[in-house]
Amino acid sequence: MKMKFWLVIFALAIPGIMFSQLKLTVEINGLKNSKGQVLFQLLDENQKELKGAKAEIKNNVCIIVVNDLKPGKYGFRYFHDENSNSAMDKSMLGIPKEGFGFSNNAKGTFGPPSFDKWVFELKSAITMNCNPTYM
Repeated sequence: MKMKFWLVIFALAIPGIMFSQLKLTVEINGLKNSKGQVLFQLLDENQKELKGAKAEIKNNVCIIVVNDLKPGKYGFRYFHDENSNSAMDKSMLGIPKEGFGFSNNAKGTFGPPSFDKWVFELKSAITMNCNPTYM
């Protein structure tokens, strides 16, 4: 009888484990200042936007939490919108004037990195530490 009880409990727990919702925490350190906000975009493995966010900065650090994610492949990008105009300011040559970054701290050469460099697999709740690039 005890064995059947535990088998039933185990069988009921498996779907909850398999379809558990995960949390992604992104900690962006090394922002030049605490002015403005960070604009954040989370993409799925097909580069479809899942979530966009505007997050505040405190003491040159921005923490973004995304809840209720399923296990899978994701990527994110962000930029430090220092003047809160919701656009990345660029020089006349197209060089970003505001800090920016990608998951995995991926870097590009003469442009943004390819998506395969910043995609990551989410299997459990994680915290990713990022450092923005300033030109």
